[in-house]
Amino acid sequence: MRLQDKVCLITGGGKGIGAATAEVFCQEGAIVEIADVDDAASLELINKITEKGGEIYTSHVNVTDADSVNKWIDDVNSRHGKIDVLFNNAGISAVGVLHELDESLWDAVTSVNIKGVYLVSKAALPTMIKQGYGSIINMSSCIAEMGLEKRAAYAATKGAVLSMTKSMQVDYAPYNIRVNALMPGTIFTPFVEDYLRRSYDDADKAIAGLKKRQLGPELGTPEDVAYAALYLASDESGYVMGSGLKVDGGVTGGKPY
Repeated sequence: MRLQDKVCLITGGGKGIGAATAEVFCQEGAIVEIADVDDAASLELINKITEKGGEIYTSHVNVTDADSVNKWIDDVNSRHGKIDVLFNNAGISAVGVLHELDESLWDAVTSVNIKGVYLVSKAALPTMIKQGYGSIINMSSCIAEMGLEKRAAYAATKGAVLSMTKSMQVDYAPYNIRVNALMPGTIFTPFVEDYLRRSYDDADKAIAGLKKRQLGPELGTPEDVAYAALYLASDESGYVMGSGLKVDGGVTGGKPY
């Protein structure tokens, strides 16, 4: 039970990587609080976890709205009186070359992916500072260190999150708060599968093309990222600070073409 009785917050926790992480955390003894805007997905996840004996709570939270975020953190503090782990997982993507990208899409992606990390961290940090410990995990991406076509907006936000993580670590190390980032590669979530099947005439060919970019033979699963998050959330990673942990199947590992 690597997270026994730890209160762990996960944004975007209703499905995909967030949901997989919530399940893994609960299996390891955590008390999980998820925030999401998809109430139906959150309810389905809660039913699944509680049937297995896990303790999990859900809240409808817009991570780009300070009032929504602050209310959630206040509720969490009222219920548990502490915050051990914060996983800033909520995020959205954008596809398109920069000069053709609509400004509203740029604003939406930067708001969720950057401002969302700022607002939730800002709200949760006073609790961690007061208690004298904590672990924050920010969701970056391997794209922060490589180029990928039609992903300039998404790459900009994930590069920002990685840089933010490093500076946050400097600021909060004196309070025994660790701040690290996850840098996944292509994770085969239902969202990604749906996107590929809607965007390409031959989705299977597109998937095969994604696999060729990496060293590993298969695309990642939400559980692959969830177990990496478990490591950063647990005391086992106590000496890991300000790092970007790659979970990318070797996309950044120098695969020859």
